[in-house]
Amino acid sequence: MRVSVLIVTVAAILIAFVIAYPLVLKPWHQNWGTTRTESTGLLPGDGLVPAAVGQVTHAITISTPPEAIWPWLMQIGQDRSGFYSYTRLENLIGCEMPEVHYLRPDWASRSIGETVWFGSPKHFNGQARMIAAVVDAPRAFVMVSSNDWQRISTGAHGTEGSWAFNLIPVDAGHTRLIARMRSGPPKSVGASLMGSAFWDPMHFVMERKMLLTIKELAEDEGSGSDRE
Repeated sequence: MRVSVLIVTVAAILIAFVIAYPLVLKPWHQNWGTTRTESTGLLPGDGLVPAAVGQVTHAITISTPPEAIWPWLMQIGQDRSGFYSYTRLENLIGCEMPEVHYLRPDWASRSIGETVWFGSPKHFNGQARMIAAVVDAPRAFVMVSSNDWQRISTGAHGTEGSWAFNLIPVDAGHTRLIARMRSGPPKSVGASLMGSAFWDPMHFVMERKMLLTIKELAEDEGSGSDRE
């Protein structure tokens, strides 16, 4: 009897989750922190992958001007400061991610066409990377897949995906940091299911931490705190 009750309870929980996730949880985490205008409006970089079938937008308010946040965005990457997220989790899968929470003058900029590493080049067949496609200081930093960069370089549109960071001034002392990821069609039904069940919520968890850390670092730097 107890086993039957347990089975029914577990089944009910699973059914409730399956119903609630696409209707409530997914729309919430895919647009975390955004206003309706921010989540649906056009942003720099959207045109690089105009036929994207998936879009996730996250945002946060930072109590500093864009110029104070921009250097932290330039340090994104396994080859620089890491991604200001859960570094231990990233390193569990072999990313060899650093964790640098101070500004380095030699990392103050990126060049269009430059590789931004997402994991050690020694792992993942050297494919854990994106390419800087837009570097518009201090407004927009957009990366695309290496395949899309080849297409864009020839005048075509990207088809795989982009990851953008936009800085929108609110007033003299506050900025909206808006992160947007756009993706092309999944390569298979299995890839689509894996994306919805794992990669989408994982992206939210990691990017939320990233935005919160950038906020903390930029505000601390502006207040004169020394975190090195």
